[in-house]
Amino acid sequence: MTRARRALRLPPGSLTACFVTNTEIAGWNRAYRHKSGPTDVLSFPSDEETASLTAGKLPRRTARSNGVYLGDIAIAPAVARRNARRFGRTFSQELRILILHGMLHLMGYDHETDTGQMDRRERLLRRRLGLA
Repeated sequence: MTRARRALRLPPGSLTACFVTNTEIAGWNRAYRHKSGPTDVLSFPSDEETASLTAGKLPRRTARSNGVYLGDIAIAPAVARRNARRFGRTFSQELRILILHGMLHLMGYDHETDTGQMDRRERLLRRRLGLA
């Protein structure tokens, strides 16, 4: 997590990542994304102001230097382990990829609504961090 945080120039303490059960993440997936079943990772921005700061309404450097707490990342290890096997990665690699993915979401990126910006940034960072 530290290497990804540094690569994104985020200060220590700017986010939290935790492991949750499939039941917990499935409930949040339904409540917040209106999708059924567990997913591997969800990101929860700390508030709308933080999300708008990191989404580009102000320069990212300003948002980071102000010591903004970006939010929380929830990871379901059982889903992550299954995905690691499916994609031919180690569990550790999969967790690192999910943390990076969650960090990008906390910074305001959204692969479901953008035109590929998040995917390009994530691919570049994964190569740089040896997670390709």
